Amino acid sequence: MPYILALDQGTTSCRAFLFDEKASVVASARKEFTQHYPQPGWVEHSATEIFETQLQVASETLRQAGVRAGDIAGLGITNQRETLVVWNRKTGEPISPAIVWQCRRTASLCEEGKSKGWEEKIHERTGLLLDPYFSGTKLKWILDNVSGARQAAERGELAAGTVDSWLVWKLTGGAVHATDVSNASRTLLLNLDTAEWDEEMISLLDIPSNILPQVLPSSARFGETDASWFGEKIPILGIAGDQQAALFGQACWKPGMVKSTYGTGSFVLLHTGEKPQRGHKRLISTVAWKRNENPVEYALEGSVFIAGAAVQWLRDELKILDSAAASEAMARAVPNTGGVFFVPAFVGLGAPHWEPEARGMIIGLTRGTQREHLVRAALEAVAFQTRDLMEEMGGGSTKNTIRELRVDGGMAANDLFLQLQADVLGLPVIRPSFIETTVRGAAFLAGLEAGVWKSLEELEELWTADRVFEPSEDRSGIESAYSGWKRAVELTCKWARRPT
Repeated sequence: MPYILALDQGTTSCRAFLFDEKASVVASARKEFTQHYPQPGWVEHSATEIFETQLQVASETLRQAGVRAGDIAGLGITNQRETLVVWNRKTGEPISPAIVWQCRRTASLCEEGKSKGWEEKIHERTGLLLDPYFSGTKLKWILDNVSGARQAAERGELAAGTVDSWLVWKLTGGAVHATDVSNASRTLLLNLDTAEWDEEMISLLDIPSNILPQVLPSSARFGETDASWFGEKIPILGIAGDQQAALFGQACWKPGMVKSTYGTGSFVLLHTGEKPQRGHKRLISTVAWKRNENPVEYALEGSVFIAGAAVQWLRDELKILDSAAASEAMARAVPNTGGVFFVPAFVGLGAPHWEPEARGMIIGLTRGTQREHLVRAALEAVAFQTRDLMEEMGGGSTKNTIRELRVDGGMAANDLFLQLQADVLGLPVIRPSFIETTVRGAAFLAGLEAGVWKSLEELEELWTADRVFEPSEDRSGIESAYSGWKRAVELTCKWARRPT
């Protein structure tokens, strides 16, 4: 039986899944790794720890299944997208901590670029906005601030890439420096039309081009793992950024289909076909994927930086939850938030506001406010942020162009939250039978290249719905609550812009 091994390198943990030819999970393993917050608004990871953790869970998955590496038809990788790693080509060691996608350290650099008129050009050529979220300014920051980095880069001694590139480099024993087109489209350096590195953008950000990886399709032959890691070589056949992988794993293969993934952050992607859309100034146009020789496919995306992380904050810092799963029962204990609104802008606000200096705000507190109100407000905040994005996509109304929302990620296990999401949107919300669609998308891409699955039609039969959450007939109070949410966001943005 052919197997597909899929690696899911996320923001807080590394996971590995082994799939059989029916896309069923044979075995899996997961391990968290350390988060570093050296300054307010800064977020870092150890790239070395990421690789070691990912290798451990992959090996554990094979051990659980009793499967040899030689039995695996292909390996797929999905990853946190904009996190940036720079390493020495000779030693294979990172020259600094990895700068995480959530990190806001380049906010002043972005503001300087806006003042120079960069923003319109960047949006036109890359589909992105000039924001610290994307990895191009992170790479510039490392080259400018790590001692000797720029000189070493100019001598050809350094390699840079998003986490997929780092994993490929390490897994192949330094033989391959490559990325896929979906991850490359998150760097501010890829031309959205040609799907190749854009020399003008590289020059604009003062990046030596020799530091960048080769750009390949999402479903392609990237190389083979070094035999020392798993005992035998495994071909690496599929790579996609986590949100694009989730879109693929949700079988959103036709224009107009949309999914939302609720993990550390929340990400809504709308499939737009074989041409990028740039008309939405507060959303980004991104590569969805490219399957070998097929045309590039695109998506419109809205990114919320804090979603499940808000629930984690209530658990870990405020200590009002024993577990993230307990949030559902606690939120059910109250009929509403008691007038409380929670804007979880811990690392700034993403789409459609793009306010990097914003910080979290809880407003509407009274003596009657209970911890249950705060938990429910956290769930509502994610639902409201999703509506913000989908209204932007739908030209002011989700119902104009979008018929349903497919959902996945950890928070998709919360029935109360998904019912809230359906009510807030006024649309059906569909949860698949297998909610780990991110890693499944990576497996699908690799499996198609390996020939385990022959077509999208064959894969579509493997996608099934677990439950459809229909919007409640009585939606009284939803519009009033949503208006209150927008007022709370407005106050948060005003606070960010206060005189220093």
